[in-house]
Amino acid sequence: MTPSGQCLTILGATGSIGRNTLAVAEDLGCRIHAITAWRQVDTLAELARRHHPQVAVIADPAGHEDLRQALAGSGIATAAGPQALEEVAAAPAVTTVITAIVGAAGLQATLAAVAAGKRLGIANKEPLVMAGALIRRAAAASGASLLPIDSEHSAIFQCLAGHDPADVERLIITGSGGPLRQRPDLETVSPDEALAHPTWNMGPKITIDSATLMNKALELIEAHWLFDVPAERIEILIHPQSIVHSLVAFRDGSLLAQLGLPDMRTPIQLALTWPRHLPGPVAAPDLARLAQLTFTAPDLDRFPTIDLGRAALRQGGVAPTILNAANELAVADFLAGRIPFTGIFTALEAAVSRAPNICDPDLATIIAADTEVRQRHAVDQGGG
Repeated sequence: MTPSGQCLTILGATGSIGRNTLAVAEDLGCRIHAITAWRQVDTLAELARRHHPQVAVIADPAGHEDLRQALAGSGIATAAGPQALEEVAAAPAVTTVITAIVGAAGLQATLAAVAAGKRLGIANKEPLVMAGALIRRAAAASGASLLPIDSEHSAIFQCLAGHDPADVERLIITGSGGPLRQRPDLETVSPDEALAHPTWNMGPKITIDSATLMNKALELIEAHWLFDVPAERIEILIHPQSIVHSLVAFRDGSLLAQLGLPDMRTPIQLALTWPRHLPGPVAAPDLARLAQLTFTAPDLDRFPTIDLGRAALRQGGVAPTILNAANELAVADFLAGRIPFTGIFTALEAAVSRAPNICDPDLATIIAADTEVRQRHAVDQGGG
């Protein structure tokens, strides 16, 4: 299918991925069926007036009337609530769904898109972290295509193309190491310091995940479900220049890597044009001008999140769901000044230690586990 033949729903249009997707889609001539946001009514309305989707959806029903008034006379329909997210993700006119909702909130809409057999550009890690087995089964049943937009997973996807999975020895996920890679004292890190990412421009939650290396833990779990590779064959390397986005090691000793400038428009466009690599807005890196490309192992003593991700993946069941929910809450607590930076690690370790052993959970069990973590946290915050 040519890009101009695609009709998109963008789940999470107001964040950096959503905005970049709208820009790339406009350049490619894609049609926009729906754009969604959580509570950002003004931003959603502004984007809707600029890009003219058929529908604008606000996930929080409390914002629906404001959105309706903001788009009155535009010809753009409005809707609200989780059910509306699922409806625009599974709408018959839609060929491609970009999932860019931060956190667990995008899970059910993602599953709706998969069940409807859509082409999915997956930019948010959490649905696969929480319900990877369910998503894989649903995609196999419906014929849905899963195309990763995370730069690391897009790189691995490209390196695996055309190769026999039996020839793969291991996957190597790279990461910049975040803004605190060389900071000796993590206890006193401020939110501003943790948000000062050296190479990527991302939202606050994802940037903090980069600072704790939790993004690599989530990416490890996501890679397992996307590529059917066990945890022990997925390696993490720190690569501060963010030019080599990931690698695949094969049994014959060869390595394939995908290189590019740190700009999310490249993997977004690839998800819309695959298997074509069409001209885009980002130039290739000038290797002659790069001083060096370096790789080091992560410091797992200072940043225990990667080991926690491996442990949750090995335990399976709802353990990754609990780890993800605890991380979302701990990041919010840190940004609000309620816990120190290292308190994020403490919260995650406690969450993984409490995770029950549940084999092959269904969606209701996964959602219940996520809800329980959030309710327990609310009680603890309220002193109850």
